Amino acid sequence: MPSLLNDEQLAALRAWPSPAIANAIETFNVRSRMSGFMTPDILCRFPDLPPIVGYATTAKIRASIPPADDPESVSALDWHAFIESIPAPRIIVIQDLDQPPIGSLWGEVNGNIHKALGAVGLITDGGVRDLDEVEELGFQFLAKELLVSHAYVHLVEFGGPVTVGGITVHPGDLLHADKHGALQIPHDIAPQVADAAQAVEDRERVIINFTQSDEFSRSGLAELMGGRPSREEETP
Repeated sequence: MPSLLNDEQLAALRAWPSPAIANAIETFNVRSRMSGFMTPDILCRFPDLPPIVGYATTAKIRASIPPADDPESVSALDWHAFIESIPAPRIIVIQDLDQPPIGSLWGEVNGNIHKALGAVGLITDGGVRDLDEVEELGFQFLAKELLVSHAYVHLVEFGGPVTVGGITVHPGDLLHADKHGALQIPHDIAPQVADAAQAVEDRERVIINFTQSDEFSRSGLAELMGGRPSREEETP
């Protein structure tokens, strides 16, 4: 496990929305701008809750057959023990092997259990339910589907890589999520990302303030953005 962020560093990341975190990561040029974030089918179910930041705690589930008939079924109690092996705060990341998803592991009961185990939210390509109760709990859900039943849902694996929302997530990966979606923060730049987000915001704020001022002009905007005014905008 790479060096962990302290409480102040985690709070600094939570202070920014995920697009600002994405912008900040781009300034380090450590990965392609086409990678590191989940596809838009992984929807935030509680957009009024603040951003969450945490270390990924991974598992896979299945709901299409009873656990007694599934040789891959694993114990929820063993899963709970594994959760505590990952540093807090934790974000649960679940890959649903049934596609389309059939049954939800996630509702009021598991929301409370996993919050008590130090998790701040869930990200899954499966389904969730009990939305009112879980939102009141303050436990975030990002999920592909809303599902009415749990069917035969059970755990089949935990502690390995999972693929959710088009990216592979490993245990201990640092994640940020909010109403816009979810993304990975590379460990090697994580302590610097909040400051980088502020630097991007400072640059953008100059442009935004100018567009809202009485002095706005396209030539002035071009100058602020590092370009030259077009010929028709130049003063003779």
